[in-house]
Amino acid sequence: MKQDRAVRTRQAILEAAGVVFEDRGYDAAKLSDIVRIANVTKGALYFHFDSKEDLAQAVIDAQMGEEPAFTPQEFRAQQFVDIGMIFSHRLRHDVLMRASTRLTLERNGRDLDRAAPYQGWIDMHTALMVEAKERGELLAHVDPVGPARLVVGSFAGLNVMSQTLGLDLDREVSALYTSVMPSLVASAVAIRLDTAPGRGGRALHGPDGAHLCDCSASRLTADH
Repeated sequence: MKQDRAVRTRQAILEAAGVVFEDRGYDAAKLSDIVRIANVTKGALYFHFDSKEDLAQAVIDAQMGEEPAFTPQEFRAQQFVDIGMIFSHRLRHDVLMRASTRLTLERNGRDLDRAAPYQGWIDMHTALMVEAKERGELLAHVDPVGPARLVVGSFAGLNVMSQTLGLDLDREVSALYTSVMPSLVASAVAIRLDTAPGRGGRALHGPDGAHLCDCSASRLTADH
């Protein structure tokens, strides 16, 4: 019971930190406000986190804290798309994810490790592209690493631009995949990819709130 309570307390502190860091950024955030929102004592906060910097790092790390819960798909190229679309969906609904991305993009808090989320996303995307290559989904000339870095960097830029201009990130990310994927995958795969806005929610829950079926794809030979 004590362990469960400690886990809940730590999560409450993280979520409160998400609210404050998203609203104010690193420098202006105050631990006293985080304690108040989390409804915990300062002692409880310092039991779990050594400092404001330690807490901010935990918020950043939450971005890669768990594997995306997408439903396995027929094509690994679709799962490549789903990673970004699900994250776009989470940014709309999860303040901790929004705080994490803000802290990742800020330059304040010089000792924070901002490289880890980028590298984590790149590694995750690359692994799916390698699988897609092995399954015959990619065009012959495509190096799996290049698209992974391109998409991760583009997503970060679209996130900043969308916030600055007041655009719908989900639609911007949809446009990214709609433009990029046909140059990476065989046409037989490209025509079956779902890159439309709202894909993140559909990938998580299915069109009717149920999980989508998992199908096994045969190797493709077309367009190679």
